[in-house]
Amino acid sequence: MASDLISAVVLGIIEGLTEFLPISSTGHLVVAGRLLGFSDPGEVFAVVIQLGAILAVCVYFHAKLWRLTCGVLTLDPSALRFLRNIVLAVLPAAVVGLSLNSWMEAHLFNVPVVAATMVLGGLAIIAIERRTQTPVHHDPALLPWTTALGVGCCQLLALVPGVSRSGSSILGGMLLGIDRRAATEFSFFLAIPIMLGASALKLIKHRDALTSDRVGTIAVGFVVAFVVALAVVHWLIRYVSKRDFIPFAWYRIVAGLLLAVLLLTGVFTSF
Repeated sequence: MASDLISAVVLGIIEGLTEFLPISSTGHLVVAGRLLGFSDPGEVFAVVIQLGAILAVCVYFHAKLWRLTCGVLTLDPSALRFLRNIVLAVLPAAVVGLSLNSWMEAHLFNVPVVAATMVLGGLAIIAIERRTQTPVHHDPALLPWTTALGVGCCQLLALVPGVSRSGSSILGGMLLGIDRRAATEFSFFLAIPIMLGASALKLIKHRDALTSDRVGTIAVGFVVAFVVALAVVHWLIRYVSKRDFIPFAWYRIVAGLLLAVLLLTGVFTSF
């Protein structure tokens, strides 16, 4: 029991740290879970701690979420436009994710895939950051519908573990002419319906794994993920106003190469 609680704390910290940074929370949880020998039937633990991270976003942006809700209820044009953009950006991942989720879980959730996507994702971030492009969109609520849909299509890459949902949406948004801060904020808002929907589906599908003897462990992971994610969201909003994502790119490349070396030398198996 004590080892499970320690694992819950460690994995909660990892989830909170990595969910909204462009370094892939899923990839880190896959590797860390294997290293810790942590059993997660139906991925229920991973799903619940992701909900902790999402709650952190809701708390941080509670004022904007309230204004959006009031605006939609009163048929305010700007609020309706923002809601339309969120729906359009969520649709691609929702449709493709529902269709391919079982296949991806069976074939892609392993360390070799994570190692490869970590390196490739890092190289992609460097290439995108070195492009010279003047942003044309500075408010996530005012994006053209085609740009919002384009961000959603970029986000499809994140269905592969190790790619990073936040990274694909933020960097994809930047490629489509959204400035760094607006792309980051839009990514946060997209995370709410995407992760709530994915979590709800998995919890319904694997509800039998939510047993009473695991509730304490899951609750610890949830709280830790919430607290850490809240701090990360606050920090990241400030960070992107002044700096680029190149340090995260190099982290991804080094981490991916290290995983590859561990696999090739037999320290890791290809689980």
